[in-house]
Amino acid sequence: MKRLTALLCGACMLLNGCTVTYHPPGQELAETAPQTPDSLGTVGSMKLQYAQQFTVVYLEGGYSEIMFADGQRFFLVPEGAPLPENPNGYTILQQPLKNLYVAASSAVDLFDGIGALDEVKLTSTKDWALPRVQEALDSGKLQYVGKYSTPDYEKLLESGCGLAVESTMIYHTPETKEQLESLGIPVLVERSSYEEHPLGRMEWIKLYGLLLGKQDAAETLFAEKTARFDEISKQTVQDADRPEVAFFYITSNGMVNVRKPGDYISKMIELAGGQYCMTADDLNVEENALSTMNISMESFYALAKDADILIYNATIDGELQTLDQLLQKNAMLGEFKAFREGKVWCSEQDMFQQTTGAADMIADLYSILHGDGQELTFLHPLR
Repeated sequence: MKRLTALLCGACMLLNGCTVTYHPPGQELAETAPQTPDSLGTVGSMKLQYAQQFTVVYLEGGYSEIMFADGQRFFLVPEGAPLPENPNGYTILQQPLKNLYVAASSAVDLFDGIGALDEVKLTSTKDWALPRVQEALDSGKLQYVGKYSTPDYEKLLESGCGLAVESTMIYHTPETKEQLESLGIPVLVERSSYEEHPLGRMEWIKLYGLLLGKQDAAETLFAEKTARFDEISKQTVQDADRPEVAFFYITSNGMVNVRKPGDYISKMIELAGGQYCMTADDLNVEENALSTMNISMESFYALAKDADILIYNATIDGELQTLDQLLQKNAMLGEFKAFREGKVWCSEQDMFQQTTGAADMIADLYSILHGDGQELTFLHPLR
């Protein structure tokens, strides 16, 4: 406790300093401090194609205002520019933002995508399917600091953590968020999982590019990743020609875990010209934050036995390579139409952590649904 108190005092001393950076290209830095963020005029805004959970407004003097759909407001201060005299309800982000603590695992791949993985020093995830991230963890460049709900505050302070990026799970333990903020660590609760469009999640890379001064890298990667999707979206697939798809895995107790209709995987299937084989009425879906649910094999058989494509989600229990391995999960799967016709696929384990791969996954789905012969990234057939 004494050590933590001493570190807290040190953090308070650091807060009296002024370390700030990045502003949108072409904007002059402010020479005097704005009275409030609201007192500055706008000079533009961030162009977003799919994301709806945040907006960015560029302000006079090189400042930026970041607003989230849940009411979070951030004021980004560029290098060399003075802080506002009155924050007026904003969380002030002083650049350069260094030594990030990223508890939202889906965001780490976005930082890696813009070449900023070195700025992510702390995480609450132990195991990674992303090679570069796991390598950083193994080498000590990235440190595990405990569960998101009970992080090691001493390590966070010792590292000089400049920003904590949390998922909305942090709202289940609000005292953790409050403690981080009391230590002088600003907290950004990212909401990419609430995006309606699957590519909206990936577009959060533009926000992280802004925060770390890597907007050009973010814009370039986003454009490269979505180019293939832009081609696919121009194709018109009639409802009668949409193959039905089941996406599932078998739990340790023999239940079948399926995606809820309307979640981002089922939306990817639709964007790829397919049709998810279950409806909300079929599953009697309960209203909660979960994107999956468990049903019995008998129920799954009734709903998916005539599906054109089966996709086994290997994220939980590892990848499968053969149809026989799938049958070992449950012999009843051999009676499914897709199994008999050899139209069974398996997802790769890194699919859910690789947020930059959303467009690639849609392209994979399009390929297996419509047979365009493109090389696959996240799916492979079971033989």
